[in-house]
Amino acid sequence: QVQLQESGPGSVNPSQTFFLTCAVSGGSITAVNNYWAWIRQTPGEGLEWMGTISYSGTTYYRPSLNNRASISRDTTKNHVILQLSSVSPEDAAVYYCANFYEYGQGYFIDSWGQGTQVTVSS
Repeated sequence: QVQLQESGPGSVNPSQTFFLTCAVSGGSITAVNNYWAWIRQTPGEGLEWMGTISYSGTTYYRPSLNNRASISRDTTKNHVILQLSSVSPEDAAVYYCANFYEYGQGYFIDSWGQGTQVTVSS
């Protein structure tokens, strides 16, 4: 089974940029038909999909993020990375990475990480 573990700085300053890492084990991030997503949970908006990177490296983003998010990968380390720039208090959330796979006409959740909390300091 695929396992994921998120890590990050914990606290960031407004207007700064932070990086989150999703360490993947039990499967390759380049495995065919697998997708790797970043999802965050805030008290006001619940679960919000931010973006996805496919097994081939194609990325997809939520338009409302206004191009602040960037997802990349390190295939050597089998990591998926989220970069979020120009942060504000609205970005304070628990951030999760999740693994989806494509089968037939749909996409299915394989696993979630436990999440990492990001706070925005004053």
